[in-house]
Amino acid sequence: MQTKKWLAALALALPALGVQAQETLKIGGIGPLSGGGTAWGLAVQRGVQMAIDEVNAQGGLKIGGQTYKPELVMYDDKYSATGGRSAAERLVNLDKVKFIIGPIGTPSVMAVVPIVNEARVIMLSNGYAPDILKQGGQNGYNFRTMNSNVEFGPAMVKWLKENRPQARKVALIVPNDATGQVVMPTLGKAYQDAGYTVWSESYERGSKEFAPLLTRMLAQGVDVLDLNLNAPGEAGLLTKQARQVGFKGIIWQVGGPGIDEVADIAGPYAEGFMSYDVFDFNEPAARRFVDAYKQRWSGVINAQTPGWYNSARILFKAMETAGTTTDTDKVRAALENLGGFDAGIYGPVVWGGAKAYGVNHQLLNRFWVTEIRDGKPHALATLSPARE
Repeated sequence: MQTKKWLAALALALPALGVQAQETLKIGGIGPLSGGGTAWGLAVQRGVQMAIDEVNAQGGLKIGGQTYKPELVMYDDKYSATGGRSAAERLVNLDKVKFIIGPIGTPSVMAVVPIVNEARVIMLSNGYAPDILKQGGQNGYNFRTMNSNVEFGPAMVKWLKENRPQARKVALIVPNDATGQVVMPTLGKAYQDAGYTVWSESYERGSKEFAPLLTRMLAQGVDVLDLNLNAPGEAGLLTKQARQVGFKGIIWQVGGPGIDEVADIAGPYAEGFMSYDVFDFNEPAARRFVDAYKQRWSGVINAQTPGWYNSARILFKAMETAGTTTDTDKVRAALENLGGFDAGIYGPVVWGGAKAYGVNHQLLNRFWVTEIRDGKPHALATLSPARE
């Protein structure tokens, strides 16, 4: 009886001693967890979850005098506009989230942006269409936390011209959706400005058989096949089937990082494949991240996983700085003024985008040119987007 009384007294005294119960803070997540873009959806889910696990292991987020325990609420958008819209509406209207990380891919992001802007929900996304950041302008709540092809495309094309000077003609094979429509005005122009001849053709998203299309490409006498923004599943099949029909030229991907998945799907046909990459897992500083990932999951780590971890860490820092989990205007302002904060992955935060999109909501990160050599990815060069 005395013990029960002592415990009851202790429970009453805890608030006075400054011990606070943690409140759950829902963080929305959107990404493709099925289909050809699954690797990217898992990158969103796992990268954010790693950041959440890290802060919860440290006792939670201390925001405005309260301690919060973040919790991920993740939905599959099936890499489609319809799926993205459905996921966003559910997160905003049913789950009542104020913060969303993802989606990835132009169709889904373009469908979600109007929803989050109207609801004043902060979103950290990754899709390449310029209108993703132009929607809402200075009043928008969407931030793009990975480079688009506007940021990395010209630098990649310049590197190719300097390091593979024998190439003259480029093939762009794109899906016949909003993603494909983004490629030609930006990446196509970057090649043309650099003096390349560009041939392009589109395919139905979700296709598995590309031999007829690739045979037509062979007849064009191209030197480079650029897989641009294709999802890892489709990029891997295109790489494999291009080699099988006899293409001997350069295969690389200026966009849509998924080099490990391409290597896994294409097998020996991936040898020499090069890609835009967003992380170098062989850097000494990457070891801690890789070790933490492998404690929970096995298999290939998609290169975008650290980027989504980085996004979550940036969001958490903005909430702590703003001192609120409900006033998204204050959190948005904190995000915009977070320059110099280092989340431990890419170095200090640098925002840009005013020139291209009318708002500085574009995170500018360094990136890599990576090549499959002896079945393993090897970084060939580290590049940076132009600072405005």
